[in-house]
Amino acid sequence: MFHRSSIIGGVLSGALSQIQDTRSLNQGHLSRKDYAVCTTQNITGTFGIMAGMEYGGAVGSSLLPGVGSILGMTVGGIIGDRIGSYVGRQAGHMIFHNPALLGNHPLLLEGIERTY
Repeated sequence: MFHRSSIIGGVLSGALSQIQDTRSLNQGHLSRKDYAVCTTQNITGTFGIMAGMEYGGAVGSSLLPGVGSILGMTVGGIIGDRIGSYVGRQAGHMIFHNPALLGNHPLLLEGIERTY
């Protein structure tokens, strides 16, 4: 299904984005709801990159074997990331910024510290 290069590219991109968002949350630049939205965006962006690299590589290889594969994977990964991130951000906003779905979920309430 997915080749090793697309999995590595997608996971690396998603992990780096998630680390950046986690730092922003810990520094107080993101609320918990926005962090949840960003996490949804990072997950779907990861899958978008993997799918875009696979399909872009296939199209590029069919048009121009060799160089076309590399160009197709690059362009496909960029387009897949954009589409996946957009879908994830929209889905995250619909879920985590909708009080009817969440109610008073304690992990997403603003200003309340979690205690373990």
